[in-house]
Amino acid sequence: MAKYECIVCGWVYDEEVGDPDSGIAAGTPWEEVPDEWLCPDCGVEKVDFMLVE
Repeated sequence: MAKYECIVCGWVYDEEVGDPDSGIAAGTPWEEVPDEWLCPDCGVEKVDFMLVE
């Protein structure tokens, strides 16, 4: 499973963990996270996240 990091604040979306506080279940692939989802720390859009290699 992959991880995606917010380029603004550094918060990391981990596909294994999801974002339960925002209604994104554990195991949800990044592609299935809704486009209107926002970073829970700084509020930027999904496009402001980059894959952590």
